[in-house]
Amino acid sequence: MNDTPDTTPQRGWRNFYGRRHGKTLRDSQRTYLDEDLAALSPGPVDWEANPDRAPLDLGERFGGREVWLEIGFGGGEHMVHQAAQNPGAGIIGCEPFINGVAMLLGKIRAAGVDNVAVHPGDARDLFDVLPEASIARAFLLYPDPWPKKKHHRRRFVTPEFLGPLARVMKPGAILRVATDIPDYVRQTLIEVPRSGFTWLAEAPEDWRKPWPDWISTRYEQKALREGRMPHYLTFRRD
Repeated sequence: MNDTPDTTPQRGWRNFYGRRHGKTLRDSQRTYLDEDLAALSPGPVDWEANPDRAPLDLGERFGGREVWLEIGFGGGEHMVHQAAQNPGAGIIGCEPFINGVAMLLGKIRAAGVDNVAVHPGDARDLFDVLPEASIARAFLLYPDPWPKKKHHRRRFVTPEFLGPLARVMKPGAILRVATDIPDYVRQTLIEVPRSGFTWLAEAPEDWRKPWPDWISTRYEQKALREGRMPHYLTFRRD
């Protein structure tokens, strides 16, 4: 029996779990979407624009910069912070929730960063067209926990997602995972190493310490207000 995840790009539609739209957008947010989003595309990702799933030209898109990836950027505060602190890196963010995309675009305007690209859709479609071993750092920050046991297969830390992520990450690349859900920590520590990563922790308490360049997100602040403990996990692509 072959247990290796199938990372072949899947043609046609995929099941998507989660919200794509929330409350009504403000006029300014609609302006950001209309005026800014197209110019921030990492390249042809969608099936209609790229039916053959040709790899993106990241060298052309980012001028030879090292490329990082944020999977589900929420409101965008961490992504913009990293872009401002690391102008030598190009950062792609993917997020299917359009309200979060609009929030990010507003933050990009305010910060004036020019080393970012935005995919407003499913991470799996982006993985299809990212070149192999092209990502030097990836962030998975407060992903949807899908708390019911019957929904655990929808979590990002499953072979369906981790296999394609491992394919596009360089050997030695760093993956950071932050979550406030203990069972998500458990599943992460089981599934991520199975997909070709090594957990970097010199002591058990390391997962309670935020990274030196960390900026607390609104999701983390909500977790702290509600009494949940953040966990910070760092992995290296083998």
